[in-house]
Amino acid sequence: MELMDRYLPRYQFAEEHSLFVPAAPGIVLDAASRPEVVDDPVARHLIALRELPNRLAGRLGFASALQQRPAFSLEEFTPLGRDGDRELAFGLAGRFWRSDYGLVPLPDASAFAALDATGIAKLVLNFTALTEGSGTRLTTRTRIWCGDETSRRRFNLYWLLIRPASGLIRRRLLRRVHDAVLGAARA
Repeated sequence: MELMDRYLPRYQFAEEHSLFVPAAPGIVLDAASRPEVVDDPVARHLIALRELPNRLAGRLGFASALQQRPAFSLEEFTPLGRDGDRELAFGLAGRFWRSDYGLVPLPDASAFAALDATGIAKLVLNFTALTEGSGTRLTTRTRIWCGDETSRRRFNLYWLLIRPASGLIRRRLLRRVHDAVLGAARA
């Protein structure tokens, strides 16, 4: 977890899920980085449900920061790097508790590392791949650091609401990687 520890060594919130995948670590991480694998229809529906009030407000003529934006996806994340066949990491920063996520644009890993977290939350999502028997233990971890007490309190309320959906999305993501690897092996 070198990348995760480098970009977010301290955190107040965390989530972890893992799954055995019968393939080598490099193959597994390659699958985890493919857009068509991580694009889950259930995740898209959950995100659409979360965004519905803001988008509906825009359709009704009220202010909506999401009206002209595509739905939230992993494309919003900043790639933080890959550590060989061991780890893949992505970063995101914003005021996630806001209806429009309050995202802070980050062009690269250096910008993520340098970002002062005051007033926002910084999040790192990673995948680690460790050899286990004849395959790989694929683990996804999410860590969140809020840069001040006000942000931590706001994120805490948000976390209580979204954590079940977040966990479901992460578990489905692991299963999609697993199935993609097995599908490629059969082809």
